[in-house]
Amino acid sequence: MAGITDDAFRRRAEAFGAGWTVSEMIASAALGTGHREMLRKIGKAGRTGGTGTIAADLPHVVQLAGCEARWMRRGAEIAADAGADVVDINFGCPSKRVTNGFAGSALMRVPDQALRLFDAVANATALPVTVKMRLGWNDESLNAADLARRCVDAGARMIVVHARTRQQFYKGDARWSLVRPVVEAVDVPVVVNGDIADLVSARMALAQSGAAAVMIGRGAQGRPWIVGQIGDLLAGRTPRPAPSGTALAEHVAAHYRDMLVGYGTELGVRVARKHLNWYAQAHPAAKTGTTDRALVTETDPGRVISLIHRRFAEPGELAA
Repeated sequence: MAGITDDAFRRRAEAFGAGWTVSEMIASAALGTGHREMLRKIGKAGRTGGTGTIAADLPHVVQLAGCEARWMRRGAEIAADAGADVVDINFGCPSKRVTNGFAGSALMRVPDQALRLFDAVANATALPVTVKMRLGWNDESLNAADLARRCVDAGARMIVVHARTRQQFYKGDARWSLVRPVVEAVDVPVVVNGDIADLVSARMALAQSGAAAVMIGRGAQGRPWIVGQIGDLLAGRTPRPAPSGTALAEHVAAHYRDMLVGYGTELGVRVARKHLNWYAQAHPAAKTGTTDRALVTETDPGRVISLIHRRFAEPGELAA
């Protein structure tokens, strides 16, 4: 999720036991030409420069997108040099900005080109290479199973499938059962994605798809701990409790500070607003209007942190 699963967000999910996190989608051509924003996305600096407890042994997974073999090759080399443990290739993004550039899910319309890009990455690095895709471009071309098989034959170590077509974007329901042909076509782990937000939906997605694991995206917005909780519950472990009261306020404040570190104060204040809004939506309070508006309009970081504690701490705790 470009612009969302940055290092600060992944830190929060990892602190609550997420078993795997993936970088934002990184444009390979921009990365290869030294674009500052892409270099920020690929780095791991936030893991030592931010706040909070992080599971340092998790792999650093870098996701690349692009339409030219030379830039995908160069992107893989840069990712490896930057400390990546796994390179993931995006054949699934439905954004018009991406597909108009013949990248993301547009590549499912030209599988031969998708394979050329896969080969460019796989030949550029000894790191494991994985692939994220959709069911197909539309319902008339549900070719995920065929593309997955070809990628695995070329060396892919894992396949992730968002259970929608590109033409669905994020509308309608994810059709987890349509991921089963992918599972049956390959002998590597397949991960199902789309509309998974709790234990019930995770179990249904696994049962209908036959996949080995679930990937959670939008369901973690405003509650990044849900990833680890669902993983624990699926494994039969007692999940770590979601933070509440003062603990929730401290969590949100730590996330906010990490964003200021990662982006710099001026940009970080603006980028953090969507996350503060998601936290507010996920944790409704009796009287939120004025405080919630201030959370996404205030520009002074100190005042924002005060607002965070006022908004998310329980009244009795705040008074103490």
